[in-house]
Amino acid sequence: MFNFGDTFDKNRINSINPIVLAFVGDAVYSLYIRSELAVDNDSKTGVLNKLATSKVKATAQADLIERILPILSEEESAVFKRARNAKKHAKSKSASVAEYNLSTGFEAVLGYLYLSGNLDRINYLLKKGNEQ
Repeated sequence: MFNFGDTFDKNRINSINPIVLAFVGDAVYSLYIRSELAVDNDSKTGVLNKLATSKVKATAQADLIERILPILSEEESAVFKRARNAKKHAKSKSASVAEYNLSTGFEAVLGYLYLSGNLDRINYLLKKGNEQ
């Protein structure tokens, strides 16, 4: 039975479909952004939601992953490429196919790191990506 915060070994995580890793990573990134906004901002929820949406959309994620690609580990890069190249059954209304593919890879890396319990690495990558 799954418990929130459970971590899994690399073999188990690598057996998960990369699109499913992106599904988890999407939630991780959304929670990260929402938490950051809640702590650093005094705005009402409508404003916070607009700010969050602007940061979690595929085009913004594509920009962020391009900034952190050079610092991904070999393992993270492999996860990114598997998800970026995977067949997707959905498409973005506001992003190009290339941007959507990049954002899917980005989300898969976050899902992979989250399920492996590597929250420090998630924080490091997101802070580095937002420095520039």
